[in-house]
Amino acid sequence: MVWQCIKMAWKAIAANRMRSFLTMLGIIVGVLALVVLVSLVTSAGDAVTEQVEGLGTDLIRVSIHDDGGRPLRVSEMTGFAEHEAIGAVAPLNQVAGRARNGHESGRAAIQGTTPSYYEISGLTLLAGRFLRTTDVDNNTPVAVIAQRVAEDLYGTTDVLGTTIALDGRPFRIVGIIEDQETLTSLLFPGYTIYIPYTAAIRLSDALTSTVTTMLVSASGTDMNLAEAAMDDMLMERFRRNEDAFSMFNQALMAEAMEEITGMLATLLGGVAAISLLVGGIGIMNIMLVSVMERTKEIGVRKAIGAGRWSIMLQFLIEALVICLIGCILGVIASWGILQIASILVGDMMNFYLSPGTVTLAVIFSVIIGLGFGLYPANQAAKKRPIEALRYEG
Repeated sequence: MVWQCIKMAWKAIAANRMRSFLTMLGIIVGVLALVVLVSLVTSAGDAVTEQVEGLGTDLIRVSIHDDGGRPLRVSEMTGFAEHEAIGAVAPLNQVAGRARNGHESGRAAIQGTTPSYYEISGLTLLAGRFLRTTDVDNNTPVAVIAQRVAEDLYGTTDVLGTTIALDGRPFRIVGIIEDQETLTSLLFPGYTIYIPYTAAIRLSDALTSTVTTMLVSASGTDMNLAEAAMDDMLMERFRRNEDAFSMFNQALMAEAMEEITGMLATLLGGVAAISLLVGGIGIMNIMLVSVMERTKEIGVRKAIGAGRWSIMLQFLIEALVICLIGCILGVIASWGILQIASILVGDMMNFYLSPGTVTLAVIFSVIIGLGFGLYPANQAAKKRPIEALRYEG
């Protein structure tokens, strides 16, 4: 009986193609709004979360605000790293400068650090080596540059042993790091260069080699344990002064981005769902018109034995079929729009059609079809055979 109702529904829809399409249009627009908006937010959120995770979700950033006359030294990093919960500790001195090779130059994010930074940040060497302890101890003017720096300033990655000028001071290139798409590269579109911490202090003309920023990694997977251990050591180091330092667990940033993305997707999905409700009202209106037009048909079916449930099922399925066809067309249109959006933004972001969002759209469409088709179907099922056969509408 259900299959017969589906065939009758399709025949009724095909008999009034333009009216059926205009009825579906509300569903198509509603699904389009729901799928595209939620997919855009989800895709953008995933891209940003990926960039945040590229910074390292398994590290803690420590900032020293008030050393109380007891400045933190680079030599103390080893002592912190000896704790069983701590994997590695590296000081970080970021200097905004300019990198130059002959006539070629560009803005540079110069990172003054120690050998432990390589382990903490998960960098990958393309050639040469990273910084060594002797480089830091002897203030050696060496630099490890990103792959893009070598390609832009030298036109080749075969640059080991050559000299690069950082704010006019010569540094010998000892290593090349593979380029990484990170949040830092997006926020600071300059060149990334690593030099010994002591050399960065001189480059920034600082009066002391005081450490104000550290990066800390855990020895295992428990970042909370590493954070607690670092907090205890720093509290003891700065005589229980809670205002002396602050710590930021970067895993929290990724979690916060996921929560924000989820909230935005829910909010926009709710707004877009209103369009589906409007489409549902259009379906109810057209189905009521259809019931009036087919009153004699209903009378004939009842006269030859069709029951109340059979008539109701016929019109319910017709409303459901209209909704599902509109949903399919809306999903196809959404996919096309997302593909165009991906082409327009290029490699910066990839917009994709989320299976979860498509499933949500289908569920919404089914609910709309059944919910708004129920009243017209009930009206059709309540008609009396004799009155329906006499109807001359």
